[in-house]
Amino acid sequence: MVEIEVVYATAERQVLLAVSVPAGTSLRAAVQASGIASRFSEVELADCPLGIFGRVVTDAETRSVQSGDRIEIYRPLLADPKEVRRLRAAKAALARQKND
Repeated sequence: MVEIEVVYATAERQVLLAVSVPAGTSLRAAVQASGIASRFSEVELADCPLGIFGRVVTDAETRSVQSGDRIEIYRPLLADPKEVRRLRAAKAALARQKND
């Protein structure tokens, strides 16, 4: 058995589950086995991007878990950070123009 952690967070709460899975289990299967879907019904585990310690894993269906892995379930962004920064900069520029 391999000891791992599965993590998911929303704006309101976060959950970290310690899970034991058989060696050779894929990341996606480990997340399914964690039971985290029962705590967050809005999570579509089959489609969510997964990562380990802040790094996205592109082959979650085939990559095996390693002892000590912290598997993170990523949720979609509500807004593109680059777009938010661009809008903020445009608003600040407009405010400067009005003050001049």
